[in-house]
This record gives sequence, C-alpha cells and structure tokens, in this order.
Amino acid sequence: METKVTWESRKRNREDGADDNLDDTKRAATDTNEEKAKVKSSTDVPTASQFIVPADQFLSLPPELQDVDFTKRVSWRKFAPYTKEVLPLTPEGQEPEFKEDSPALCFHVHATSGRARATTLHLPSSRKVQTPIFMPVGTKGTIKALTTEEICNDPALNCPIILGNTYHLALQPGTELVRDMGGLHKFMRWDRGILTDSGGFQMVSLLKLAEITEDGVEFENPFLKDSKERMMLRPEDSITHQNNIGSDIMMALDDVVSSVTDNDERFEIATYRTLRWLDRCYAAHTRPKEQNLFAIVQGGLDTKVGGLREKCLAGFRARDKMIPGYAIGGLAGGESKEDFWKVVNQCCKSLPDDKPRYLMGVGYPLDLVVCSALGVDMYDCVYPTRTARFGVALVPGEAPGTLRLKSNEFSEDTRVIMEGCECAACKGGYSRARLHTLLKRNNPLAATLMTNHNIAYMMYLVRGMRKAIMEDRYASYVKDFINDQFRGSANGGQDVPEWVRDALNEAGIKV
Repeated sequence: METKVTWESRKRNREDGADDNLDDTKRAATDTNEEKAKVKSSTDVPTASQFIVPADQFLSLPPELQDVDFTKRVSWRKFAPYTKEVLPLTPEGQEPEFKEDSPALCFHVHATSGRARATTLHLPSSRKVQTPIFMPVGTKGTIKALTTEEICNDPALNCPIILGNTYHLALQPGTELVRDMGGLHKFMRWDRGILTDSGGFQMVSLLKLAEITEDGVEFENPFLKDSKERMMLRPEDSITHQNNIGSDIMMALDDVVSSVTDNDERFEIATYRTLRWLDRCYAAHTRPKEQNLFAIVQGGLDTKVGGLREKCLAGFRARDKMIPGYAIGGLAGGESKEDFWKVVNQCCKSLPDDKPRYLMGVGYPLDLVVCSALGVDMYDCVYPTRTARFGVALVPGEAPGTLRLKSNEFSEDTRVIMEGCECAACKGGYSRARLHTLLKRNNPLAATLMTNHNIAYMMYLVRGMRKAIMEDRYASYVKDFINDQFRGSANGGQDVPEWVRDALNEAGIKV
C-alpha cells in the first residue's frame, strides 16, 4: 500500500526528535521566528475547494471568459510602438514608490528602443534588478562551483538576482528548515534578489515520476527508487514552501505540459487549470507585502486568435489587479524555433507594458538578444552553468558562440577564453590549454573557472543590451550581434536562421 506524505511532514518527523536537543533559548528563538513568518506548514493549509471543478468541467470555458470576444486579440494597457499612446518613462535613480495593489514591487521603465525595454524592478529590502537580466540558476540555493561572495563581489559577475527551485528545496533540505534559518537569503548568505520556480517544471522533467490531478501533482521520490512514498505538491503547498523560502518573486504553480506533446485536450485542460490554480495560489499566499507572486502564461503552441494562449491571457487580464508580474511558460522544451518566437511575440504584444515580463527556461545568448527585441525583460536557464561544467565556454563571434575546451584543438592554445573578459579565468590569465588540461582531468578548479566565465559572459551580454536600449540603438546592437554570429555561407560562415529573420522583422529590425 502506498503512503502519501508531504515533504514538510517528513521534515517534522525528523525534527521532532531533534527538538529535544534545543535549549530553551534556541526554542524560544524558533518560536519567535515561526510567529514572525506567519506561515503555516503545508499540511495545515487546506485546499481552496471553491476553485476545484469536477472532471466533466475540465474542458468547459471558465466563467470569467464566457463573455470575452475571442474574435479579437487579447491585450491590455499597451503603449507605443503597439499603440499611439506613449509609455510614461521614469528616470534612473528615482526612488521606488510601493503601492497598495503592488506592495512588494515597484516597476520603473526607463527607456525603450523599438519594443525592447530597459527597466528596474524594485523589490523589498532595497533590492533592485535592472533589466534585461539573466538569472543564474541556483537550484538548491547555490550555483554549483561558486561561492556567494564570488557571485556578489566579483565585478564581472555581480548578479542582482538568482533563481531557486521550490521542488528541490522542499525535497532537500526542506523549506521548514530554510524558514527557521531565517529564509533562503540568510541560509545562503545572499542579500540580493531571489526568484523561485513553483515546481511546475518538474511536471515535465519528472513526468515519469508524477501523477497530475485537479488537486495537484504527486511525485515519487527520485532519490528513493524502491520506496512507495509519494509526495504531494498542490498550489497551496507550493506557495507555503515559497513563503517559507522567502523569495522576492514567487511563481504560481501551473499545469505544465511539454510543448511537443501531441494532445490538444491535455493542453486545454492544463490552460484552464492553470487559471484555477492561480486563484488557489493567491488564496494561500500569506506574505503579499514581502513577496511577489507572478502568473505564468500557458496554452501550448496555440497562438491563433481565440486560441489557448489567448484564453490564458484573457484569464490573467481578468485577474490583473492582483498580479504584479507575468511569465511566459511552456517553452524551451523541444518545440521548433518558429513556434517558440511566435509564442513569445504573442505574449509580449498582449501583456501590459507597465509590468515585468519573464521568459522561463531560456538562456541561449541568441535567444536573449532576439526575445528582448520582442519585449522580454527577464530570463533564466541552467545552460550557461551546466555547459560550463561540461567544458563549453560562451564567447562572442561566429555561431554557435561557444568553445568546446575539452577538444584537442585547444591543448596547446595559449590564449585566454575571451580577450578583454574580466572573469576570474580570463583576467587571471588561464590559457585555453590550461583549462583543457584541468577539464580532461576533472579537476574541480575547471568547473569553478568555467562557471565564473560563463556567468560573466551572460552579465556582459545583458549589460551591453541594456546600454544599447538606454541609448536607443538596440536595433544596431542586434544587427552587429547577428552579423557577428552569422557571417553568411558566402563568407565561410552560417546564414542567418529564418526564424531569427522573421522574429526580428516582427520587432521592426531588418537583418
């Protein structure tokens, strides 16, 4: 017989025995922290049953969408270049003003260049994030191979925000422990921004271990293959975990379906369920003055008028007052680049211009340059750090913009990875040959130096993009980047991919 448990109940069982070893002072401090957090453990948060529907209504259009005219494109609060109305801009350096309907986020747009934007997200505790921004992924509260001090203090990195994963933090070490240690900021000694994924992506990456229902998703424990133990993640659980973590930006738990799934009915169920789960997330959110809760647009690759992406967007428009920011989800899962850019384009043309837009799971430099031209502000991906550990360095220049330093062609190369780069590897004078040797021998120093370089490159990239937007020359920046990567078959290089031409043409940039 299978036993259903939650991650937090497992943590409490372990900690019950440990509590006896706490002296009165520590126990009092723990009680004070719990009272201050005002966060219930996930098992104490009931399911918001008013948002549950029976199976025979899974494919029914939600009530809030029944009067929407889906013969027209869905959009709201759009400004130039989408309309003739000019978006009010805020000078850099202006102090944030947090409002009642957005108590944990003040969003300033400083400049536009075409559809690209340079903005600042002002977060609680005087944290701020300038966009366009790439967020390195620190799944369990750490970026592998780097210390917090390196990420913060190295000028080449100096990351203002990173991403953590709710599913993995809940599994190990458990979010009650993180909460009792003062939240993830204190737990990892990080005083900058943190965004947490809700655990929804694991419905795709761990689909073989998951069972998805209207109530939530049950996962088998990936670390205990022979165990019958199953772990429940409802929207209420995801939010409780994220309240415990204390991230500045939380993501709503959405029903995520792989973009290459061939099942229209499953996508429709997931789209409507994502709206219901968003309501359950907000009902469970106990720290709205300290933490932002972003919604995630789903709907597969259906971008037609009145399609599933349109319906999800219409559902968010009806809930806009309670949503401080939006994410574009369900991509970077193997779909064609043509489908990819069209979804990004539709969402950017629909979502309001006075709130941030975050493209989830995207981290290829080319994608950032193109999607920022379409209007995206924020990105995250494991690609730069994971590929670093495999010996692949990110560099400007001819596509694909990488150096595979494990290759023998670099065994005697005396050059640094990238001339002028300020990362620890390049500034420290580590040659490609030296890195080749370290990588071939699996020396841990190689992972540190390569990760440092790849994050430094991503920060160099987004800072250059922002500067170009602030100076209203983003179109020329994009053209230079594309011409550098794709020199044309006549010049011995690659031709510009058709999807890049199409996407940039939609953004008003001819290449």
